[in-house]
Amino acid sequence: MGGVLDAIKPGATLGVGSLPHRSASAAVEFSIAHFDLPVVPRLPRRSGAESLANQALVGVPGVEMGPYGTLAVDIARLDPDAPVTTDLLTDNFVGFRAFTELAPQLHVDGRLVKWQVVGPVTLGLTLLRAGAPDDLAFRVAAQAIRAHVLALGSALSTALPNSAQLVMFDEPLMVDLMSNDFPLPPDTVADMLSTAMATAQPFGAIGLHCCFEADWPSLIEAGPQVLSIPATEAVVEVSGYIDRFIENGGRVAWGAVGTGGPIGITASRSWHSLSDIWCKMVKRGSDPAVLRAQSLLSPQSGLASYSPAVAEDICRSLHDISLRVQDQASAAKLVLGA
Repeated sequence: MGGVLDAIKPGATLGVGSLPHRSASAAVEFSIAHFDLPVVPRLPRRSGAESLANQALVGVPGVEMGPYGTLAVDIARLDPDAPVTTDLLTDNFVGFRAFTELAPQLHVDGRLVKWQVVGPVTLGLTLLRAGAPDDLAFRVAAQAIRAHVLALGSALSTALPNSAQLVMFDEPLMVDLMSNDFPLPPDTVADMLSTAMATAQPFGAIGLHCCFEADWPSLIEAGPQVLSIPATEAVVEVSGYIDRFIENGGRVAWGAVGTGGPIGITASRSWHSLSDIWCKMVKRGSDPAVLRAQSLLSPQSGLASYSPAVAEDICRSLHDISLRVQDQASAAKLVLGA
């Protein structure tokens, strides 16, 4: 599994995607300065057009973009076999364009860069809620994701030819996967995700993110190299699945700093919460050294709902937690004589 992820230090930091900036250049500079893995920013506060779903539906026949990020879907015009044109010059990709223009000047080429795209399941559910029938909604979603991944990945490869990419598929609506009224069975979902992720494979490594407490074994089954999950007690219950995932070379991007409420002044509370989860996993048989070595750190979700100053505080907390993880990883190596 490893590959391009092998050189990443334990506890390396990355963002989830959205930033609060209205200036695209400021967002790019922030991302490069504050994350170990520079993240292509999305700027939904600048424009609703930069939401994940809006970006993914650019160029889809039957979908029209309205003001303030609204979408109008003409069900009769949806066609899963119609080509999807990803126009990177639209208002949907201002943050992306700024990254491709500025990152080479800021000496990013050669570093692993990360970007986020909505997953086919969540996008299919979005079309389903707009009135599309099940089969049509998910086939159109799969076609759109394939087209956008190829377009965005290729554009980044051109701008940063020496940088591998971590392509993170965002599946927030998979939180309901195991509910009785979910329109797809888990095995179909895994196949759909695997197919979408295969499109991104030539660009580097593949990740899967859900900012809620989802059915993690089902997400692992789809075959990501990085699993991005919130650091909550629910993970302890599936620690065996997490163990097998990381023992096979997978990385877990722990959502170590909560973004659903007030942000603490220091990293202590977030660090103690993450440590407590790891301790409980170790009691169930997890290897503490492997847990640390295969860890990445992120906020639990995007930062668009905060001010740039608070976003900087969150990144500072992440950095502090990262240093603690690295210190513990180094101490473990010394004990083992590595």
